Amino acid sequence: MDPTALIVLAVIVLLVVVLVAKTVLLVPQATASVIERLGRYRSVAQPGLNLLVPFFDRVRARVDLREQVVSFPPQPVITQDNLTVSIDTVVYFQVTDARSAVYEISNYITGVEQLTTTTLRNVVGGMSLEETLTSRDSINTQLRGVLDKETGRWGIRVARVELKAIDPPPSIQDSMEKQMRADREKRAMILNAEGTRESAIKTAEGQKQAAILGAEGQKQAAILTAEADRQSSILRAQGDRASQYLKSQGQAKAIEKVFAAVKRAKPTPELLAYQYLQTLPKMAEGDANKVWLVPSEFGKSLEGFARSLGKADEEGVFRYEPPEQTEDAPPAEDVEDSVQAWFDTSTNPEVAEAVRAAEAVARKEVPAPGEFGTQVPTPRPGIAQRPASTSDPDQT
Repeated sequence: MDPTALIVLAVIVLLVVVLVAKTVLLVPQATASVIERLGRYRSVAQPGLNLLVPFFDRVRARVDLREQVVSFPPQPVITQDNLTVSIDTVVYFQVTDARSAVYEISNYITGVEQLTTTTLRNVVGGMSLEETLTSRDSINTQLRGVLDKETGRWGIRVARVELKAIDPPPSIQDSMEKQMRADREKRAMILNAEGTRESAIKTAEGQKQAAILGAEGQKQAAILTAEADRQSSILRAQGDRASQYLKSQGQAKAIEKVFAAVKRAKPTPELLAYQYLQTLPKMAEGDANKVWLVPSEFGKSLEGFARSLGKADEEGVFRYEPPEQTEDAPPAEDVEDSVQAWFDTSTNPEVAEAVRAAEAVARKEVPAPGEFGTQVPTPRPGIAQRPASTSDPDQT
């Protein structure tokens, strides 16, 4: 083939390829292309296959329709109390109108950044540092409202605005750390004081409960001791009374035996005088008896004693004359019915029952104190009541 023909064919093929490339436009999904014809806006190519007029139509810009996230560098902002803080912002926006995003503003990302900076300074400038640090949600809402309103004519919808960081000056950070440390120390001291207070209250409650239980135990012990002393005194008095009665009976029996022996012996005044003289040395015994004198009228005393016990016989000697016999008296060893109960050594059933009840209450387990609050144990009726007296009418 002629080389000239080959060159012409190659040129024709090249022209066809260029024409096809200029005519066919493939737009990806979530992307829009702004088409201009002879430098004037014609249309926005939708995703898919689009046909253009070669050499007349051209793509002015390709716009991403997906939601975009742009993080802006820290911006110095002055608060109401004249403190400079550095604030990082993150803006979530989406292009909804490709034509407006291309023709209404030259660079919509730069426009969003500058608008965010100015709006942020306007919002934060009316707040103090403390309000700025604690009002992030309010600042985000105000920024989003202003940005969404202003960027609407650019074909942009602002979804969210977030403050990524708020950095106060180093001196302010140091002061804030000291303040936070002081607050923590204050809370710690308050908690420690509260714990000490609760511990003191619990200790006092325990001591109070222990004192109440101790007093209750001492009361029960004192009641039992008093009851035991009372019963012991009553039984001791009963024993002493019976002992004295038996001693009296023994003395009466001894005197009766002595007088009976005297009656049987029929002593003479000489025998009485002899017995009297034998008792004189015993009367002189003892350290306190230094001097002892026999009465001068000793004989007359014996004579009068003899006259009182006897009468003179034919020889003029006084003889003992026994008295006339009387009715038989009751034996000294017999016990009268009125005092028969004195010698009863058995335990009174009422006293024994009262003592057993008191011992049962004393051995009863003491209840544990309550969780919150202390209840004073009430007196037990079984302890406070005194046992009934014995059946003896002489006991008081």
